This record gives sequence, C-alpha cells and structure tokens, in this order.
Amino acid sequence: MSDSFFIRGGSRLKGTIEVSGSKNSSLPIMASCLMASGRTVLKGVPRLSDTDSMVQLLAQLGCDVKRLEPKTAAGNIILNGPLEVEVMSEQQCWAPYDIVTTMRASICVLGPLLAKRGRARVAMPGGCSIGDRPIDLHLRGLAKLGVQFHIESGDVIGEVRGRMKGARMYLGGAQGPTVLGTINVMCAAALAEGETVLVGAACEPEVVDCAELLIKMGARIRGHGTPEIRIDGVDKLAACEHKIIPDRIEAGTFIIAAAITNGELELRNCELDHLISVVDLLESVGVHCERDGLTARVSTTRRLNPVEMTTQPYPGFPTDLQAQLLALLCLADGNSVVTERIFPDRFLHVGELNRMGARVRKEGATAIIQGVKDLQGATVMASDLRASAGLVLAALVAKGQTQIRRIYHIDRGYEKIEAKLNAVGATIERGPEKNM
Repeated sequence: MSDSFFIRGGSRLKGTIEVSGSKNSSLPIMASCLMASGRTVLKGVPRLSDTDSMVQLLAQLGCDVKRLEPKTAAGNIILNGPLEVEVMSEQQCWAPYDIVTTMRASICVLGPLLAKRGRARVAMPGGCSIGDRPIDLHLRGLAKLGVQFHIESGDVIGEVRGRMKGARMYLGGAQGPTVLGTINVMCAAALAEGETVLVGAACEPEVVDCAELLIKMGARIRGHGTPEIRIDGVDKLAACEHKIIPDRIEAGTFIIAAAITNGELELRNCELDHLISVVDLLESVGVHCERDGLTARVSTTRRLNPVEMTTQPYPGFPTDLQAQLLALLCLADGNSVVTERIFPDRFLHVGELNRMGARVRKEGATAIIQGVKDLQGATVMASDLRASAGLVLAALVAKGQTQIRRIYHIDRGYEKIEAKLNAVGATIERGPEKNM
C-alpha cells in the first residue's frame, strides 16, 4: 500500500522556501556524464525517485555515482549535496524496461551512449497517464547523424558504423519542439564529425543548461536557447563541475501555493526569468512577484481574477504548471478558461478537484472553471506528477482534511515538498492510506 498525504487546510503560508535544482534539467545532464572522461561534479541535483532511478541506470551502464555531504536550506530543510559521476566501464549499453518504465526520461541516455559507445539498447518508454509521448523525433534526428535503428523485444536498438556525421535537420513535431529529443541529438552531435544544425529546436532553459554543461566539457555549441542550435563536433569531452539551474516548475508551484492561501512567501534560488509567462499571467490573476536577484517575494490580493490561458512551448505558459493554475482558478471570482495544447488529455485532476467542491467542466482540450467561494476536504487520487501538485495546492486551502492517495507521483518531481510547506505554515502528514 502506498503512502498518502493528509493535509489540514486553512493556513496562510508565510516564510522562506529554497527551490531545489531542476529535475527536468538534472536527468539529461546526468545522462550526459556518460560522454565525459573523468569525474563530473553536479551541484543541485534534487533527491527524487526519478533521479534515484537515473543513478541506478548510470550504475548499470558502468558509472560510479556518489552523493556528497548534504546542506541545510531555508527552514532547516536538509537538501542533498553534490553528485559525482565517473565512467568506469563502457561495456554495458542497455537501459532495460524495469528502469525505463519508472522514469520516461531514461530515453535521454540514447544520444550519449550512441555518441560515446557506438551502440545503445533502450526499452521503449510506452504511454503515460497524460497521453502518448512518442520518441520518433529522437530517432529521426539521430538517424540523420548516421545511426541505424531497429526494434527488438520492445527495445530500440541503435548502432553507428564508425563516427556519426554532422547534418542539418528539422526537429519540430506536431505538438511543437521536443526538449529531450533536442538534448539527445545535441549530445550526439557534440561528438559527431563536422557541423550539425538543429532547426526547430526546443528553447527551454533545461536545453540551455545541458548545452552549458557540454560546453564546459569541451563541446562547441552556439545558439542554444533559440530555435536554431549549431554544434561543431569535437573528438572527446572531459569531466567538469556544473550547478543545475533552479527548478522553474517547483518555483511556479510555490508561487501559486502562496497565492491560493493568500500568503506571503520568499523563494530563494528562484529564477523568475524562466517563468516570465507565468509571472505575467499571475499578475492578471492578482499575484505579485518582486525580484531581488535569485530571490522572489510573492504576495497576493484577496480577490483572484479569472483569466484565459493556453499552454504553449517555452517561453509560453508551461503544461507542467497547468494543474496548479487550474486549482488556483477554482477560487477566482468568475469564469476562467484553460486550454491544453501540449498534452490534450492532461486533465485527470479535474474530477478530483470537483470532488472537493470545484466547478470545472472539461470540453475536449479545454477546461472551463466556474469560481467557487471555497473548497472542501475529501479523499482524492493523484494521477500524475503535476496533477498531484495541483491537488496539494487545493488541499492547502480546503476546509477540513484532505487525503491525497498515490503520492509516489509527487515524489518523482518535488524534493521534500511536505517539509518545505510545513516549514512555512502548512499542516501535511505522510502516512499509509486509510478510509476517511
């Protein structure tokens, strides 16, 4: 039986929270260490079930991975210390299904393995609760570099004869650019012969962060953060030291947590430049963010205004904050409209919010939210990582107690979320599921 969160709502959040390093940046950066000789030191890798799975996968692929001494953050929260990664053997090239099925981002070892070892076997990730997320763009881009692929027993097997060759390619897809696909091809191109040009590349900060790591290792990359990335291949990469960027989705979640509880939070290690569309929209709702370097101070008006929002690729409003915003808009003074353009099926949290007294109607890829005066505690079920975060936010303001089941989803992407929120006034307990 998995654990649940038991949340007593009604408290205003007030105090300081330190934002952890980015999960979505850490995973491909950890995989990129497969390409470098020597011991790479990564600062700010959060301790999550997903990063633990990546540590397990790297160990299986011949790496020695060590955690260094932890540090104390705001609220006396103990966050994990740096991660050291060193390749000890290059014999193993297989990412098996039992690891890939727990962490879809395992696919990001594909490019590094092919670039450095010339062969990779990675289990097909399959679908997930928020919709199908195919890897065809990854395979198409790597094939342009000279990789030959075939499917065997549910695994993608790629092989390179000799060295990969640089190429010009388009990486856009039906739902926009692919972040992990861009990173996979960029990593492979870093060790390919000649120049590679990626047109329609993802512009997310996580792509930029991985490119900066590769540049420190000796790669020659320019244009990262724009739709056209140019990579001049080099012969080898060497270990380096790198600090992971702040997790913009965690920061956005805590900003909305302050807003939904009418609280005041100071967020440290928060890069508001990575959240410009979020901050802009929340200003319309009535949420105010003041910047002081990498510190953000969040406050809110008592009246929340309704808005219309559509998720878009970066720098647009991120799909990973859609559920959290929707929870906030349940309490807005009027009707809001949220349209999901990235993962149209990503609305499994709607039924659970309605169990708490929300009035949300789903019509295709759009949710229409009629604001209510308050929410009520209930037993609800988390369906995926970001939906679980939205339910936590709703529970913080609901009357009475809320039980959120299947919180293993939230452990994939939020480092010690209950400890961080309890330190600023929330009342969250973790324990076995029970009937309420």
